[in-house]
Amino acid sequence: MVFALMAGLSAMAQYAPAGDRIKTQWAEEVSPDNVLPEYPRPLMARAEWKNLNGLWNYAITPKESKAPTAFDGQILVPFCVESSLSGVQKEVGPDKALWYQVDFTVPKGWKGQHVLLHFGAVDWSADVYVNDIKVGAHTGGYTPFSFDITPALNAKTNSLVVRVWDPTDASYIPHGKQVRKPQGIFYTSVTGIWQTVWMEPVPESHIASLLTTPDPQNAKVTITPSVVCPSSNDLCEVEVLYQGQPVASGKALGGQPLEVTMPEGFLLWTPDHPHLYDMKVTLWRNGKVADRVESYFAMRCFGTQRDDNGIVRLTLNGKPVFHFGPLDQGWWPDGLYTAPTDEALAFDVQKTKDLGFNMIRKHVKVEPARWYYHCDRLGMIVWQDMPSGGRGPGWQTTQYFQGPESVRTLESEECYKKEWTEIINSLKSVPCIGVWVPFNESWGQFKTPEIVEMTKKLDPTRLVNPASGGNFYACGDILDLHHYPEPKMVLYDPTRATVLGEYGGIGRKVEGHTWVQDQGWGYVEFDSEAQVTDTYVEYANQLYKMVMQGFSAAVYTQTTDCETELNGLMTYDRKVVKLDPQRLLQINRKISHALAE
Repeated sequence: MVFALMAGLSAMAQYAPAGDRIKTQWAEEVSPDNVLPEYPRPLMARAEWKNLNGLWNYAITPKESKAPTAFDGQILVPFCVESSLSGVQKEVGPDKALWYQVDFTVPKGWKGQHVLLHFGAVDWSADVYVNDIKVGAHTGGYTPFSFDITPALNAKTNSLVVRVWDPTDASYIPHGKQVRKPQGIFYTSVTGIWQTVWMEPVPESHIASLLTTPDPQNAKVTITPSVVCPSSNDLCEVEVLYQGQPVASGKALGGQPLEVTMPEGFLLWTPDHPHLYDMKVTLWRNGKVADRVESYFAMRCFGTQRDDNGIVRLTLNGKPVFHFGPLDQGWWPDGLYTAPTDEALAFDVQKTKDLGFNMIRKHVKVEPARWYYHCDRLGMIVWQDMPSGGRGPGWQTTQYFQGPESVRTLESEECYKKEWTEIINSLKSVPCIGVWVPFNESWGQFKTPEIVEMTKKLDPTRLVNPASGGNFYACGDILDLHHYPEPKMVLYDPTRATVLGEYGGIGRKVEGHTWVQDQGWGYVEFDSEAQVTDTYVEYANQLYKMVMQGFSAAVYTQTTDCETELNGLMTYDRKVVKLDPQRLLQINRKISHALAE
């Protein structure tokens, strides 16, 4: 594999966002020298690392072609090739491959250590080469992966090449709302690298991952480290801190789960009081520090219980809490899957909080690790969807499922299970996630009881919502109804929590802030802030009455406009809140605190 770069390409290229669509205010802050510079993995941080975001060379070739000998231009990583902020804004499709190339150096201070190359996420299939040596491959568009590239490195400049293939909706792969021909509730394809690419030095024997499981009922937290090249002489030590002060510690040998007893009066995590504890995790070998990472956790637990009226309620730390929040697509007009800056990523969470919600349903997408960190620190419960893909059966919305499920191929089923397993394993230690949602409506739905059981085995500490909006099966913890535009209870389950997983969708077009001029829609549509707000409050008051009748959670569609969907609380560019914020805050807090009264 030989890469002959076009002469002077890097020196001559001038970066600029592509196209003329609307953009967020943060797009102006994006430059090749300052692309998402924040540490990308807050749950397991090391002091030394190197960010590889920036301008890379790219080429789009026929799918079966060999590596290109020249490139089409430069792309700003980690923005996908279809996005404006990539500087490219081109389609790829299932018949083409996308190639990336960049030169990099390894800091001299890393000499003698192993070098790990990390990708936050690449959609969908990635083959990775360092100095013409294949160092690894990965499939799945939503989870992080890494390779030890030490044997492939040169002393000076190194070449990194990534080949990506992404069939999107031409295949059964999980792709969420991405389609090749966007319209209605489906949006532009996302191909290639869309999260931070970075390197870090580690010793040969090092901590590869941490699983943190809080148990507030027994005043303890269990930390399970995974160690590369472990030794029976290894000692793992954990120090727990709150606001910089040590409060607890524990030790264990040989990579065993480590239980730390929390002090009397430890603080619980709730949306109103999102207390987080920091951790220092040290791997000792023969009396010397072999590796050290920093992390954090929260003391909290999610569950269900019956109230005095026999209604099954969702609980946080043993107390009933009405989960109330928006459906959050996580799309951006300038970056598509990727927020332009970390401030932008946090903005949506903070604004959701400011409007009085206590929950976000992350809709058929998985976010970068820092998004969950912002939810953790700001106090936002998350319902995490599995990105949809594949064909599903017919959709039955007013009864439990009757009739044959669609037949997915074994290959299709295994692809789903692999990606769902990777998603859960990558997010299991995130404090804010309270509910796993394996299916949205009937999209790609199959063997629902089996998938629910699989999800429970992967993570028995969270609730499982089998299929938001149905098809409905008597399994899992939740019966989830969808009804537009007004809230409505068409079914009720006396044995599980009954929730309204989607409703609303009130539309309002704001001139100058739409994806396509003079095009867009909502489930109902109005012209003014007052009309939209009045309708929102009318629906919310209907919902409040239904809380007492049996609803235990609700999800309003949606956080922002999204391409031609104009039913957001905010415009797609986040520049206009389309409803009266004070009236929203008042009614939303009334609903989110309904069960605490």
